[in-house]
Amino acid sequence: MLRVAQELADDLASDAVARDRDGKPPAEEAERIREAGLPGRLGPPCGPYGTDWRTGCAVVREIAAADSSLGELLARHHVLARSGRFFGTRHRATQLERTAASRQWLWAGELRTVTDGARPDDLTLTPDGSGYLLDGRRAVRAGAAVADQLLVDAVCTGSGDVLVVRVPRDRAGVAVEPVWERLGQRVAGAGTVDFERVALTPREVLGTAPDDEESTAPSTALASPALRLALAHVALGTVEGALAEARDVSRGAAGTGADGWAAGGDPDLLVAYGELAASAHTAAAVVERATDAAADALTAGAALGVDEQFDVAVQVCAAEEFTSRTALEATARVLELAEAPGLDRFWRNARTLTAHRRSAPGLRHIGGHYLRETGRPGQCATRRSP
Repeated sequence: MLRVAQELADDLASDAVARDRDGKPPAEEAERIREAGLPGRLGPPCGPYGTDWRTGCAVVREIAAADSSLGELLARHHVLARSGRFFGTRHRATQLERTAASRQWLWAGELRTVTDGARPDDLTLTPDGSGYLLDGRRAVRAGAAVADQLLVDAVCTGSGDVLVVRVPRDRAGVAVEPVWERLGQRVAGAGTVDFERVALTPREVLGTAPDDEESTAPSTALASPALRLALAHVALGTVEGALAEARDVSRGAAGTGADGWAAGGDPDLLVAYGELAASAHTAAAVVERATDAAADALTAGAALGVDEQFDVAVQVCAAEEFTSRTALEATARVLELAEAPGLDRFWRNARTLTAHRRSAPGLRHIGGHYLRETGRPGQCATRRSP
């Protein structure tokens, strides 16, 4: 699978600058992803389909290095494809996963209970016969116009519960308005989705989102850290892609191969690249440690204890914090070291990825864990600012 990802990454890198400049919804890119078979492979293990969490994150990171917009699209798909396990029963999750993988469904969507830790007030579900009617408007950060299934949470007007539902994008009443002229992540496919009396069946309801931490099942508690960790892999891939492209430019400017450059290059430039490479290696180590912890937690599922949940949450907070800072610093600094058309896209993408993140809450909880070694899993969720 990694070989397939590398081949796709090479293909995407070849025209990344032009596609970023155009900033169109990624319809053609989504077809490349489907042709590579990634929608069916980049999900939870299920018979002949899916892959383990670590490998899936490695694929996201590889694609993000070539095109972080599509890295984000696949990161969100990688997590949303597991939503049946996060919010539903294991039996129904298995059925959904087999169907989704065999049909190569590409997932997108936005769960406000997961990303914002807030009760959604923009979507409602009205009971209608044996099903529901979905109404409202929701911003989706990636894949809005190209996904096969949109995953959202909405308040049921009958019970007051927050239900997690999947909506086929081609269902009557669904309309997508792409977001144009973003600073970065221009090819991620961000958009606003309008739902007008969209009919949903009971089978399209995955489950109920919990109201508070005490009622949150262990598997559900992993939804937020899993998404944030997948996006940390996107940020890390963005750093690695920026460094690789700047390195190639610097080598070309020196008019010598890698060996000759290392022996006789500008000492200040060598120090600068050394500092950036060290930061990237450190970020990778932090992210990989969190990835291992998350992989073990996802395998444990319902058997995951509270202490283990909190440990995963803290490690994800650390990975998210370090990669965000490294991405902004590294992608800005490479612009001082090399000049090439489109090199600034890495900084713009990093800026957009981290724009609404607030560092203080996560750092406070990491500090609290360090001092007291206690806490609750939900405390480490780094909420987005309004």
